[in-house]
Amino acid sequence: MSHHTAQQPHATGPGAGNTSGWASGGTVFAGVLLVVEGVMGILQGIVAIARDDVYTRIGDYTYAFSLTTWGWIHLALGILIAVTGYGILSGAVWARITGIVLASLSVLLQFMFLPYQPIWGVVSIAIGLFVIWALATDRHHTANPAL
Repeated sequence: MSHHTAQQPHATGPGAGNTSGWASGGTVFAGVLLVVEGVMGILQGIVAIARDDVYTRIGDYTYAFSLTTWGWIHLALGILIAVTGYGILSGAVWARITGIVLASLSVLLQFMFLPYQPIWGVVSIAIGLFVIWALATDRHHTANPAL
């Protein structure tokens, strides 16, 4: 009877051993979520620009912009987010920090857009927070382990 021992692959490179499987897999998932979030933002933007009567505001709200303005904001941010998500999936170095910045901006803007789409806004905020966590905790793809 032979005994087999499982050999663990040895991680090499900067920051190796500093990441968990959750964070590494989370980075790929974050890239996918950014692409999906970006496409959804593009679609939201197109709808808000084309038809001012699709979204209705619930009550008075401090951050009241016209729906056309919100449409352009969602469209522009959606394009940037989708491109950044693709960059993360492609392994681009610039995409990780850009993803954190854009996800943070998206969380803030979705909060401001809550009266127009409360359920999707909360879901989008949760997605943004996960993306920020996943990109901030994955040290596998960084040249500086201190990041």
